[in-house]
Amino acid sequence: MIYVMSDIHGMYDKYIEMMDLIDLKENDSLYILGDIVDRANGSMKILKDMMKRPNVFGIFGNHELMMADCFNIITQEITNELLDNFDEEALMKLSDWMNNGAFQTIQEFKKLSKEEQKDIIEYLMEFTAYEEVTVNGKDYLLVHAGLGDFSEEKSLDEYDVNDFVWKRPDWDMPYFTDPNKYVVVGHTPTLGINGKPEIFYKNNFIAIDCGACFENGMLACLCLDTMEEFYV
Repeated sequence: MIYVMSDIHGMYDKYIEMMDLIDLKENDSLYILGDIVDRANGSMKILKDMMKRPNVFGIFGNHELMMADCFNIITQEITNELLDNFDEEALMKLSDWMNNGAFQTIQEFKKLSKEEQKDIIEYLMEFTAYEEVTVNGKDYLLVHAGLGDFSEEKSLDEYDVNDFVWKRPDWDMPYFTDPNKYVVVGHTPTLGINGKPEIFYKNNFIAIDCGACFENGMLACLCLDTMEEFYV
């Protein structure tokens, strides 16, 4: 079985409850479509759990990308002298990340040993920008946000990572003419699409970010083999 999940945002308890619910077997695969980190206070615990599971695969989200842009800052002791020596671009990236809920993540990261920090960084850098899977004769593109500057003539390796992690689809305009090609995305909470914390389907798009970090949201997981939906 192939499962997809997205936008856990540090909600460790929901993540563990979901892993118990889907009961991931050795021959199953789970793809997590980014935004594992930030906002809630369990990001490092989730990453450490994922690292122990060889059949769980991470895909970059914009929050992982923002974190990666700040590795050289958060691995050092943040002092006034350090900040004085950083260029404006590095400080802007840190500011952007902080404005997107990084405080808890940085606090957690700082509590790790140097070896654990190194392991987390190496693990995150193994994440892919997208994955393609075929299930029951249907092709699925798994990507965090969408395909920015989309053209059906372009191959996937012609896109920039920012196109994958920031650019939301227009749900009324399907990317591909092939009726058996689907795009599974996170990034855009379904609460903001139709007001419901449930998986959203339209024009071969499948949106699975159901707002796990929001009070009225859910963590969702979808089995592509059966199309069974799971919620915590």
